[in-house]
Amino acid sequence: MKAFILAAGNGTRLRPLTDSIPKCLLPIQRVPLLEIWLNNCKAAGITDVLVNAHAHAEAVRRFAAAQKSGVRVSIVEEPQLLGSAGTLAENRAFVAGEEAFFVLYGDVVTNVDLRRMLAFHQQKNLAATLGIYQVPDPARCGVVIVDEHNVIQEFVEKPERPASNWAFSGVMIAGQEIFDSVPDQRPADIGFDVLPRMVGKMAAYAISEYLIDIGTLANYHTAQQSWPGLARSQQSSGS
Repeated sequence: MKAFILAAGNGTRLRPLTDSIPKCLLPIQRVPLLEIWLNNCKAAGITDVLVNAHAHAEAVRRFAAAQKSGVRVSIVEEPQLLGSAGTLAENRAFVAGEEAFFVLYGDVVTNVDLRRMLAFHQQKNLAATLGIYQVPDPARCGVVIVDEHNVIQEFVEKPERPASNWAFSGVMIAGQEIFDSVPDQRPADIGFDVLPRMVGKMAAYAISEYLIDIGTLANYHTAQQSWPGLARSQQSSGS
């Protein structure tokens, strides 16, 4: 299994923390966020991860070279940001031949069981599976409407009038069909440009485990207090 970890954002809402540290290396209870992701990937049987980098890219490279999760990490630097969907498309060769792969947002802290989510995706046999969770502020998120078969029938990124409080979590499984929905322009965004084109072809997987987007200082501080850690089975013996 392979995964993209999307980590190239500037983290402007997290300043001054991100003035000197890339967002993906901010510590959660003294453990860098990217290390948490890699340990969870290792526990799920993911062997190869591609991480995109922009701000403080050299720090991300140094971390990748020193990390001991057991996952092979490739760093792709983006001098000009490609957008989340642009990163997938420009690195399509990384997942060539893969029936399914993970797309993980690097600013999400979660102990979601990725193996269980993959089993759900394989059972549904659709083009993609979005991890979804309930949020108090859906206008800031990608909001989904799901039918009785857990198929997503509507997706709107940052709607003015949200139709539900179920939102895309930043945890996703996709197959090769996703590339057909990526537009040619760069930057291209998964939420704005890709997922609305894939309604009816995506399953919704409700995440019951801990999950928080640390894209704001308030959420980052909340995570420091509330993060329960990975399950014992998800923790790397090499870290």
